Amino acid sequence: MFGVNRSSYKYWLKRARSFSPEKAQLFREERTAHEESNGSAGARTISGIVTARGMPLSRYRASRVMKALALVSCQQPNHRYKKEKQEHIAIPNQLARQFTVSKPNQVWCGDVTYIWAGNRWAYLAVVMDLYARKPVGWAMSLSPDSELTGKALSMAVEARGKPRGLMFHSDQGCHYTSRKYRQLLWRYQIR
Repeated sequence: MFGVNRSSYKYWLKRARSFSPEKAQLFREERTAHEESNGSAGARTISGIVTARGMPLSRYRASRVMKALALVSCQQPNHRYKKEKQEHIAIPNQLARQFTVSKPNQVWCGDVTYIWAGNRWAYLAVVMDLYARKPVGWAMSLSPDSELTGKALSMAVEARGKPRGLMFHSDQGCHYTSRKYRQLLWRYQIR
């Protein structure tokens, strides 16, 4: 079809693949740069590292060598909170930054943070007693919602024997100002 003899094509397939010492050095340098970055460097970063060491390398060639060596950049993606469709009301700040308390189970604080869990983000809700400055309840989930914060609060209430006259302080996040969470606070008689 292309005017190439079958024997020439088979000869081309069986040809000896030459591997020059310069290419071997380039592969070694690129693998070393990737390992030094704990697998997080991409082609652009690796080309900069290898070029700084005295071996000129473009990012496009670095990308081809990375594919040949099966090297993959494994960086964490940026975290972005999803927009919630829950209602949001402003709750007055009754604590007024008075974070020193005289006895346990007087004031609890809560917050949610995100943690990279291998291949996706997970969310951790923590309830902390301000007297001891230690967590008294926590919960983990794949979505930052009122159910997550409610589980952390329920764990804290059960672990501390359902204390009375308690104040709960948190940021104005939608998972703390939602109707579901406010109903849970009312059920446990928490301000």
